[in-house]
Amino acid sequence: MTGLFIIAHAPLASALRDAAMHAFPDAAATIAFYDVPPGAHFEAYEAEAQARLSALGTADTLVLTDVFGATPCNIARRLADQPGVRVVAGVNVPMLWRALNYCQKSLDELVTLALAGASQGVMPVAVSRPQNQAQKPISHDSIDRHHQQ
Repeated sequence: MTGLFIIAHAPLASALRDAAMHAFPDAAATIAFYDVPPGAHFEAYEAEAQARLSALGTADTLVLTDVFGATPCNIARRLADQPGVRVVAGVNVPMLWRALNYCQKSLDELVTLALAGASQGVMPVAVSRPQNQAQKPISHDSIDRHHQQ
């Protein structure tokens, strides 16, 4: 089974883990997270992320991070130097839930499925408006007894 490691700006990683546990409570053992705090201690943050990845103990791990080029992503990219670690940036809840749903797949398949979940989960949502029905003016003439809808 492929493990998931969420690395994001604090407190997004822990919030995404909470969302994951809401939908997949049995997956707790296969998910790790690291909320990268504000600051400029890259080496310390990288060491903490490495420790959490190692503690996850899975042979293959998909690392989900929030923003390409930001500190969490740069930490994740360093972790990806290890065999069995792949990184996807732009994490969202549909991506996370898709990855959890298919975590028994191979790492390459999981990357593809997670990316599809992310892109398919982003769409414009139209605001419902009341029906715009043509209405006849109200007539007070006793001969014309049309009901208005």
